[in-house]
Amino acid sequence: MTEQVPTWDDERPIYRQLMEEIIGRIISQTYREGEMLPSVRQLASDFLVNPLTAARAYRELEEYTETRRGIGVIVKAGVREVLMNRERKKFLREEWPAIRERIGALEIDTDELFRS
Repeated sequence: MTEQVPTWDDERPIYRQLMEEIIGRIISQTYREGEMLPSVRQLASDFLVNPLTAARAYRELEEYTETRRGIGVIVKAGVREVLMNRERKKFLREEWPAIRERIGALEIDTDELFRS
């Protein structure tokens, strides 16, 4: 694995953080639709987590993946767009209000914002 292992946040379950990491990699197309994800053991090794944690993350992602017995876990076709829409809504609901408020507080002109 060429990417760095994330630093886990002690405030949230690691399997949830691992799920978010996998979702991020599907969105960035590191894990592509129709392709196999790493095995549970490989995922656990790559992210330095317990295999049970990796297995739980995959179970929680069943909506976006397909498990083929004897083959592995595959990213479903069309799931990237679903995840992109979900993450856009989440960003606009959870992150954007604070960013917009900060831009206003600093009186940053939108032209200046987009030039930088």
